[in-house]
Amino acid sequence: MIFEGYAGLFASAFLAATILPVVSEAVITGLAATGNYDMAWLLAVASAGNTLGSVVNWLMGRFLLAFEDRWWFPVKQENLHRASRLFNKWGVWSLLLAWAPFIGDPLTFVAGVLRVPFLLFLVLVAISKTGRYAVLLGIVGKMIG
Repeated sequence: MIFEGYAGLFASAFLAATILPVVSEAVITGLAATGNYDMAWLLAVASAGNTLGSVVNWLMGRFLLAFEDRWWFPVKQENLHRASRLFNKWGVWSLLLAWAPFIGDPLTFVAGVLRVPFLLFLVLVAISKTGRYAVLLGIVGKMIG
């Protein structure tokens, strides 16, 4: 049962970082609130899944921009332009906002379009994603502690 919880968390965190409307915050806080899961493992699993989901966005940005006029293109033009403006203003440091709703996923996509070096991308996005989950788990820990 415990393994399934971690696997479900990884899947929800991974999918939440893509264009799919999945919310991983409810999953991680729900698992943490049970008291049956190790907080450090919850943090590691959610952060890894969410960061890897962002890697998918980077890869799509790197290799799929030529298809931006197609109906199936994964990022809405409005979100792509908003993320591009933010990225152009703040540079790679804007990737520290990869956790943010509505702009985070397009930012990671734009990073691929602009060919941000992968290792730099990975480090900044991992910091962003891990920070968000650490805050959530800290709040839950205070509530149940």
